[in-house]
Amino acid sequence: MVKTGKQHIESLKDGRTIYIDGRKVADVTTDPAFAHAVATAGSFYDFQAAPENIEQMTFVSPKTGDRVSRAWQLPRNHRELVERRQALERWAALTCGMVGRSPDHVASTLAGFRMGLPAFRDNDPARAAAVESYFDYARDNDLYLSYVIINPQSDKAKSASGQPDPHLVASIVDEDAEGITIRGAKMLATSGIMANEILVSGFNALQAGDEAYAFTAVLPIGTRGLTLMSRRSYEQAATSAFDYPLSTRFDENDAVIYFDDVKIPWDHVFVNKDLKMAQAQWHETRAHVYQNYQCIIRLMVKLRFLLGLARKIAEINNIINYPQVRETLGLLAAKVNNIEALIIAMEAAGEHFNGYFVPNRTILCTAQVIAQTTYPEIAEAIRTLSGGGMIMVPSSFADFETPETLAIIEKTQRSVATDSEGRVKFMKLAWDAIGSEFGSRHLQYEMFYSGPTFVTRGNSFRFFDWDGVKGFVDDFMATYSLPEGASLRPAAE
Repeated sequence: MVKTGKQHIESLKDGRTIYIDGRKVADVTTDPAFAHAVATAGSFYDFQAAPENIEQMTFVSPKTGDRVSRAWQLPRNHRELVERRQALERWAALTCGMVGRSPDHVASTLAGFRMGLPAFRDNDPARAAAVESYFDYARDNDLYLSYVIINPQSDKAKSASGQPDPHLVASIVDEDAEGITIRGAKMLATSGIMANEILVSGFNALQAGDEAYAFTAVLPIGTRGLTLMSRRSYEQAATSAFDYPLSTRFDENDAVIYFDDVKIPWDHVFVNKDLKMAQAQWHETRAHVYQNYQCIIRLMVKLRFLLGLARKIAEINNIINYPQVRETLGLLAAKVNNIEALIIAMEAAGEHFNGYFVPNRTILCTAQVIAQTTYPEIAEAIRTLSGGGMIMVPSSFADFETPETLAIIEKTQRSVATDSEGRVKFMKLAWDAIGSEFGSRHLQYEMFYSGPTFVTRGNSFRFFDWDGVKGFVDDFMATYSLPEGASLRPAAE
């Protein structure tokens, strides 16, 4: 039996504690700040459960025999890796790539942990057992997970333990035979309001004295003492789907999570006060590769959507035959194709790792570096192609219902490619993607979700085969020398 959207939505009625606009949310599935985003979350599961999609979107759990999302699949070869990627592409297309923390993201993280189980086992067999058992549990229940791996911003010049408040950043404050107790905050909990459980960890560098912050654990969103404090809801602020077609459906939300002495059992704890393993879990496994491979797949789909916006703007404004516009669109097409080419390349050049087949790490790092500049470049090009077109649209759908304003719309919103309603409808979509509060959030997200540029470029430096390229130079230099009979002359005095 495959999980459905109805089952997922019902599972969110678990007494979770969420605050927005100074009020406590009674039910995220019906609250006007979140209901449409939750419905979108449900649509992922309905899509994979549809009879025509079930073979492509799911596989058989090796433990239960039930079908679950391919997000949990651990590929053994190139073919299985590509099959999984194609399923992830289809999920991303449901939201035009706008939901960054769809169920396949943290599932990919856990899959990376699971494929790197020997790294956990060599360090602490008990924690490795927790990783293995939890992965099976999450897979077989097809859970939707989010994560919080970033520290609240305070004094960035100091480590977690060096902050004025030692409990600003979530840390272990107690442990006993049953598990650990954590206190403090983490962010950004993207999609946390529509997830079942949350992975709590860290990606920031830790140092001696930070042991209490060096942990990784997972727990249900409805756990007592766990509170999500949401940012502004773009969904709630949107006037209609016509005016804000993306904001109304795909506002996955972001939130700060505060843990008020929350108890987590040992079978949900993967890393415990271990500075070495806090870093090794990302890079000695392939969790970092696998989760960011998912990100690049989603980005590819999103960039295709933006490219479609760019082309339609040129057609609606009847500038498609201008040589400079075609040059711009050609450059954008090359940038989008480049991301797809990198995905194909990292699959083709994939590696066998602990019996599994994973994308090439060096090419993944290349894709991350390029992605951070590609998205803002395409967004800026869309602004340039549009000019004032995205701004000078009617205030809302209500202007179509008033005879006086409708008459003005029909006179002023003109295009050779569509009627007045079609032009307004499209320009509002373009604005929501690029210029609205929702669109601005996406620009910030795509630029920084992988970390600052010095991190992504540092990883590109770290994992590149420098010995290979230096050896190439050295081998060539070995093919020639000073001409026969030449000698070094003493340096001039």
